[in-house]
Amino acid sequence: MSKERFYRLSDQLREFARERDWEQFHSPKNLSMALIAECAELVEHFQWLGETEAYQLPPEKKEAVAMEAADVLIYLLRFAERLDIDLLDAVERKIAINAKRYPKDKVYGDARRASEYEE
Repeated sequence: MSKERFYRLSDQLREFARERDWEQFHSPKNLSMALIAECAELVEHFQWLGETEAYQLPPEKKEAVAMEAADVLIYLLRFAERLDIDLLDAVERKIAINAKRYPKDKVYGDARRASEYEE
C-alpha cells in the first residue's frame, strides 16, 4: 500500500466518522477497546485449526477473515489519527529498533523473545 493510499484511507475513515457524528465516541480508550474486540473476532476464525488448515481457508472463510482484518485496521487507523500518531513513521522506527534487538546473525530461525537472547 502506498503512503498516499494509506493516508487517503485514514482521511476517508475520519470523514466517515464525522458525517455520522461518531467522533464523540472515538476516544483513544474506546477505539483501543474496539480494536481488541475485533482482534478477538479475527482470532476466533483460527481457533482449533492446525497450521496447515490456517493457510488453506475456504473462500467464504477467507472473506470473513478479510473483513475482520479490515475492522482491525480501521480501528487502528482511527486510534492513531485521534492521538496524532503517524503509524507509518512509527512502524519504520519500530523496524529499526527490532533490527537492533534481533540481529539476523544471532536470531536466524529462533523465535525466542529479545530478553532471552541478551547475555
